[in-house]
Amino acid sequence: MQKRVLGQGLEVSAIGYGCMGLNHGYGKPIDLEDAIALIRKAHTLGVTLFDTAEAYGPFTNEEIVGKALAPIRDEVVIATKFGLINEKAEFASCSRPDHIRDVCEASLKRLRTDRIDIFYQHRVDPGVPIEDVAGTVRDLIAEGKVKHFGLSEAGVKTIRRAHAVQPVTALQSEYSLWWREPESEIFPVLEELGIGFVPYSPLGRGFLTGAIDASTEFEENDFRKNVPRFDVEMRRANAALIDKLGALADARGVTRAQIALAWIRHQKPWIVPIPGTTKAHRLEENLGSLNVDLSAADLEGIEAVLSEIAIAGDRYTAQMQSRIDR
Repeated sequence: MQKRVLGQGLEVSAIGYGCMGLNHGYGKPIDLEDAIALIRKAHTLGVTLFDTAEAYGPFTNEEIVGKALAPIRDEVVIATKFGLINEKAEFASCSRPDHIRDVCEASLKRLRTDRIDIFYQHRVDPGVPIEDVAGTVRDLIAEGKVKHFGLSEAGVKTIRRAHAVQPVTALQSEYSLWWREPESEIFPVLEELGIGFVPYSPLGRGFLTGAIDASTEFEENDFRKNVPRFDVEMRRANAALIDKLGALADARGVTRAQIALAWIRHQKPWIVPIPGTTKAHRLEENLGSLNVDLSAADLEGIEAVLSEIAIAGDRYTAQMQSRIDR
């Protein structure tokens, strides 16, 4: 397995595994034993970075990850998150220092471990100064309960302020062939400060694999059902990207997913995507992207395709977008 280094010298596999979809967000959860087997298979194939959060489930995703990784705890990096609470069926930000500490203790128990390798603030809390958040995580690091501090969907000013109190190891935000916003302002700051980048939804929540089209019907508890970019008309409008991506993949004898993940890997050496899946063959396919090397001509061809296509639809609902720091 190829390795990459995030901030603060944290070495992880070049591709991680996003565990959320095992039981949260994408329809019916898979069986517990199947989820555990899939996580362990990822490790057997060389994955060392596993991503979860207290909000996934909520709480139950951490329990799955903890049970799966307990026998191999010292061989992996476990990332989890604080800062989102389920309030009246809607997630709300909460990063008060006392709450962060409570989350840390509860997560340690669910994860069956004595330390959290990366503790991300899941969303920036406008009601709590980021300096207080970073200072609390700094104290948890000093106590040995946390190893590294991370942020998710944080803006440039927040990143700088947090990093001045406690060096940030990684920023986790959405990034893919159809969401490239981090490139303009975020990437230069990460490079300047030596912070790694962990993109979630690197396959566009499944759309970039080609497995979703205008005829796809989502289950009631699949959050994509309410995401504007997954409206039927938006899917139909974005099909051109999948067609062109498919042509590029076919020419290379690889899959759309592998092209999409390889493209991310070629952007910066400190980027580690965390695609998720509930299927073993998709896990193997995703990891196979590490064998796909894109030439300068390949990258120029992909850039040309992207420049020709305007992606349709917002990536989040207005309520979800309101929690994104700018």
